[in-house]
Amino acid sequence: MKRASEFSRAVCSAIVSVAILAGAAHAQKANPKKIAEASRDAQKAADAFTEIMNVPDRAIPQKLLDKAEAIAVFPDVIKAGFIVGGRGGHGLISRRIKSGWGAPAFFDLGGGSIGLQIGAAKTDFVLLFMNDEALGGLLKDKFEIGGEGSAVAGPVGRSASASTDVLLKAGIISYSRSKGLFAGLEIKGVVIKPDDDENMAVYGTRAHELLLPGSAMSLAKMPAGVRIFPRTLARYSSRH
Repeated sequence: MKRASEFSRAVCSAIVSVAILAGAAHAQKANPKKIAEASRDAQKAADAFTEIMNVPDRAIPQKLLDKAEAIAVFPDVIKAGFIVGGRGGHGLISRRIKSGWGAPAFFDLGGGSIGLQIGAAKTDFVLLFMNDEALGGLLKDKFEIGGEGSAVAGPVGRSASASTDVLLKAGIISYSRSKGLFAGLEIKGVVIKPDDDENMAVYGTRAHELLLPGSAMSLAKMPAGVRIFPRTLARYSSRH
């Protein structure tokens, strides 16, 4: 029975992978405008993450980064999206895979409270999903931080080793950058929803299929423009 179950899971994973690869090939031919938009989104998220990590004394501690199972980057989140419930921000989420980082899924972020920085015009957010349980929330139609999943403010810099050890068991660790200041920030009531219009246009599949374990898409199969995001994550965190 055990072997049959393992075989069944392997078959399902293979079917999902084939569907994703076929969809991506079709999307690259059929939706050049959407792929161009997705490429700009990927570049913006990659740039924000690079700028954050290029200041080691104020960046995300390496120990936490290397433990994360998925990383989300939402650049230029607009405060009005939180106040009136509109589309506050748009970003990408990649899951860690054996060869590095998987194809980034596109998500929207809005609602809730972002604490003291709500007065900022634009804020970059980085969320680390530290385990499979936390990552499971992203496989739903929408995921509320502070509701189904709790997030804690992350430490920054090389001197954060003590608090880093405590946080290794956390589900989601959150950071924000506004007006050049990068710091951990507790967020509540923030809703993350997949932008499956964009995911379908770019890959021919939905976000939860991209983030499922075993459904990895190689860099060669991704649209060229979106590769910048997983490549950027790999530059700062890889497992050997």
